[in-house]
Amino acid sequence: MEVHLVDGTYELFRHYYAMPSAKDQDGREVAAVRGVLASVLGMIKSGATHIAVATDHVIESFRNGLWPDYKTGEGIEPDLLSQFPLLEETLSSAGVLVWPMVEFEADDALAAGAIAAAKDARVERVIICTPDKDLAQCVSDARIVQLNRRTRVTYDEAGVIQKFGVAPASIPDYLALVGDSADGYPGLPGWGAKSSAAVLAKFGHLESIPADWREWRVNAANAGALAHTLSVERDRAMLFRTLATLRTDIALFDDVDQLRWNGPTPGFAELAARFDAAVTAPRRPRGRSPAAE
Repeated sequence: MEVHLVDGTYELFRHYYAMPSAKDQDGREVAAVRGVLASVLGMIKSGATHIAVATDHVIESFRNGLWPDYKTGEGIEPDLLSQFPLLEETLSSAGVLVWPMVEFEADDALAAGAIAAAKDARVERVIICTPDKDLAQCVSDARIVQLNRRTRVTYDEAGVIQKFGVAPASIPDYLALVGDSADGYPGLPGWGAKSSAAVLAKFGHLESIPADWREWRVNAANAGALAHTLSVERDRAMLFRTLATLRTDIALFDDVDQLRWNGPTPGFAELAARFDAAVTAPRRPRGRSPAAE
């Protein structure tokens, strides 16, 4: 069997910025939820049998206590923010397993779910459906892969190395150096994608990078300056790596059979009818989706 784990937060952002507004009979904005629902049901129609969707029930997580500038719900349009609980309600009504995260993030749930599902010998492949860079750390050979559903590109372990220049295990170290603007931490000054990949491809992790840049013997411009920055800001780099490291110790299910889709609940027809009756408004300008970054 294959297991599909979907980033519900990303999908909601993606559909919100891609679709025109639609309001149900109570005046609630429902277009993005309706779009995600159609997308997930489309996956099932195309053959997905075991599927779960992770969402950020609240945008903040334990990481906000570690780094004050970590991403929050501030600035998210109310019409989008209001659809998070509706998305969870709708997918659950459709019979899809939902993991709404509060202390942790949706990305943590995807990581924990992937590791847990891959332990089941019946599972041939786990497909993590998200373009988020941090989920690349979970990719393992061709057993756990990452799928960008928008571009339809799938990354196995070799694909991650080709894309980032480092193995999946080094992705948190890589993000600690280059930063992640979507999550709100800047990385270290001067450490770009090429220099970070060159150094980490050889040494793997931050603590393994020699203090003396002459021992690096890698093609990295301004190696001396980079080594100095790393030595001065090592504590910050380690903090950023903690922010980038996904938690896999979250108990989400006891048996992979709990992810099997067995059809919608009895109440789904009424909810679907409300969506079908929603009135679509002319497309209005919206800002660029943060999920597209």
